[in-house]
Amino acid sequence: MNDVSERAADVLLSDGTTVHLRPIRPDDADRIVALHSRFSERTRYLRYFSAYPRIPQRDLDRFVNVDHHDREAFVVEHAGELIAVGRYDRLGAGSHQAEVAFVVEDAHQGRGIGSVLIEHLIAAASGEGITEFEADVLPVNQAMLRVFMAAGFHIEREFADGVVHLWFPIAATPDSLRVQQAREQTADARSIGRLLNPRGVAVYGVRADGSGIGAALLSHLKGAGFAGELVPVHPSAEVVGGLPAVSSLGGTAGIDLAVVAVPADAVPGVVADCAAAGVHGVVVVSAGFAEAGPDGAQAQAALLRAVRDSGMRLVGPNCLGIANTDPGVRLNATLAPLLPRAGRVGFFSQSAALGTALLAEADRRGLGLSTFVSAGNRADVSGNDALQYWREDPHTDAVLLYLETFGNPRKFARIARELARRKPVAAVASPVRTPALAAVTTGPDARGVAALFASSGVIRVDTVAELFDVGLLIAGHPLPTGDRIAVVTNAAALGVLTVAKAPAAGLRIAEGYPRDLGPAVTDLDFVRAVHEALDDEAVDAVVAAYAPALAEGDKLGVAELLRVSTAGAPRPLALVAPADPAFTVAPAYSDDDPAPLPMFPAIEEAVRALGRVARYAAWRREPIGTVPPLPGVDTARGTAIAARLAAEGLGERGEADELLAAYGVTVVPSRWAAGERVAPVAAEIGFPVALKVATRQWRHRIDLGAVRLNLTSAALVEEAYRELERLFGLGVEVVVQPMVAPGVACVVEVVDDPSFGPVVGFGLGGEAADLLGDRAWRPVPLTDRDAAALVRAPRAAPLLTGYRGAAPVDLDALADLLLRVGRLVDEQPSLSSLTLNPILARPSGLAVLHATAKLAPHQPRPDQGPRRL
Repeated sequence: MNDVSERAADVLLSDGTTVHLRPIRPDDADRIVALHSRFSERTRYLRYFSAYPRIPQRDLDRFVNVDHHDREAFVVEHAGELIAVGRYDRLGAGSHQAEVAFVVEDAHQGRGIGSVLIEHLIAAASGEGITEFEADVLPVNQAMLRVFMAAGFHIEREFADGVVHLWFPIAATPDSLRVQQAREQTADARSIGRLLNPRGVAVYGVRADGSGIGAALLSHLKGAGFAGELVPVHPSAEVVGGLPAVSSLGGTAGIDLAVVAVPADAVPGVVADCAAAGVHGVVVVSAGFAEAGPDGAQAQAALLRAVRDSGMRLVGPNCLGIANTDPGVRLNATLAPLLPRAGRVGFFSQSAALGTALLAEADRRGLGLSTFVSAGNRADVSGNDALQYWREDPHTDAVLLYLETFGNPRKFARIARELARRKPVAAVASPVRTPALAAVTTGPDARGVAALFASSGVIRVDTVAELFDVGLLIAGHPLPTGDRIAVVTNAAALGVLTVAKAPAAGLRIAEGYPRDLGPAVTDLDFVRAVHEALDDEAVDAVVAAYAPALAEGDKLGVAELLRVSTAGAPRPLALVAPADPAFTVAPAYSDDDPAPLPMFPAIEEAVRALGRVARYAAWRREPIGTVPPLPGVDTARGTAIAARLAAEGLGERGEADELLAAYGVTVVPSRWAAGERVAPVAAEIGFPVALKVATRQWRHRIDLGAVRLNLTSAALVEEAYRELERLFGLGVEVVVQPMVAPGVACVVEVVDDPSFGPVVGFGLGGEAADLLGDRAWRPVPLTDRDAAALVRAPRAAPLLTGYRGAAPVDLDALADLLLRVGRLVDEQPSLSSLTLNPILARPSGLAVLHATAKLAPHQPRPDQGPRRL
């Protein structure tokens, strides 16, 4: 039986409310009776097919006592009460079928509780060997029938004896995963939407004398012109900050959000007061929690438990706050004095310390925001939640992220990829890397990390300044349709510099450019030339490089003319004005301009940003890949093998071969031998054979004499082994393998990184490639397009496609291998690392010569299985 404690979860309902789901306990008996008493007669009849006015003691005992194997039951808790129960009962000892049923209190029906219960019951049943659910439903119970039919499974049904009998296999299907993820997105978005669009806001921690953080928060809310009701909460004062104050929110209706700035030890009392008033979420700017040490971490865990038990969401603690510039909301629940400039960019910052500076820089650059979220310690609300909200938010066209860590990297990769197909996403991530991630951070430009972001469609930048550079280009402007840029300038040197910098950014100079207009050009003529470039069908983006010191007239004339006249242009425009800060400050923008003119002080910054946006646009133009079906994959067998190997431990003598075989990957057989056994083992395998020193550091070192190939007789084997003994010591152990056709040596690696989740790497073999870190990486699950791109991504990839007249290798076979390895690591969470080295790629097929793996006890991955916070 699986660990029952792992089955408990906090989940979001369809309206964004949090509830706690857990296995039933015997001490739930009284609360089950209380729940039953709150059911309407109709609900009882639909669940039990009879009036069933009370639960007999015998039934009650059976309800609350389950073995969590053949019988499982989950209860859903909200505000200290049970509001729903779901259960399955195996249909006979050893059966793979189970009957499933659930019932939801009348007041909470229609909130998606049934679909959540089904997901968790399926997860529990699957772990106990159950493969099919059955259910009997009365025909009039249309709500229950809809829950089953809309779940995405292949439902069979028949009508007999006045009852609809349903049955369906519970293995996940593409439709069931799509339905689950769509429901998750809706719930996440609604939970964040309730925070960012509150009807009323309560502020805790406001001093009567107007000093302190609480008073500042109240002042910022008032100053922004918040459209809803503002209620300061003070234990004794009747008026605070010019507003009527209350000592408690009890009896105060319409307050959706609480902003909390009281000492850490007083926060639990505030949460209890908010819960009693039906508040939807709390923003805790107070410090003294996980960032303060172990005691603070315990206090934060207790705070989160109290918030979720009350059905609320928590932003923070130790955060800057949240903001919404919508004229109908005007929410500035942050420590920043001014509401950000209105625009169409969503901005997430994990850091509270940098948040104010980031908002100020956005305003200075003229970048307008739709909404802003600072998560602080990120105890609950995270960047993933914000992404889910911005995905469907009609007021947001692009997203900027300042990230320090990834709470759920698999979910981030999935939802970022989905969002980036609709709206540009740019992110700057902390340069601090975990030891595992260091394995995929190769070279001075961190190619590995950049590739991981790129595979999700995220525009990765290295600094905050670059984040705003990219942000200006994606904020309401068209994406480049290619990599050709036109350069219009009044200084020849700026054109030359653009030509020099473009290739490194992946850009080409369009034919007929750069166009140097000379230092005497007028503002109007310069602007006219820029418009001609913007209308040129042979151009994908335009750089206007203007040296104001060389021109006559108002320095801001060109910027203002371009800002006004290029709105709605068919191509993106970047204006560069070196050494003139007047071009990068707010006077060139207006408050009602949702798409400010992208302006840069240097050519390098403009070209770099355009290059990143052009690569993103190219990614978005590519067809969406799919995770294809793979013949010869036996997931159930692989799971059993992985569990056994994790328990027994893995060496390097072919133990991983069996696991790979379950996924259709064949490893060339190997035998380990030493001394007099080497020649007989070679004869048993069949000549010709290869000998390799078994020690990992020497195993593939042909250059050091540790590998002997094409040995066609026992005598040659004995002679080769004596030479290996001379070089590596008497009795050296060797690996004996049959010879295979030659090919280009390749390497496939898997790293289960705590920051990004499982990632698959591919590169060419050999010490030079290892030394240069020439690996390309993608997170799992791999799509067909991921795999095809991965084999072409290393810098040495031309060796696979006929470099200097060599025969091209079978790239499709390599892509198929990557898909199988990706499927393996995606489905087997116990696999922490895997290396296939070497792989000999040939014009027809390939051969995997050796595989090593590491497995650990099963650790559930947060983005697999049923929905949970």
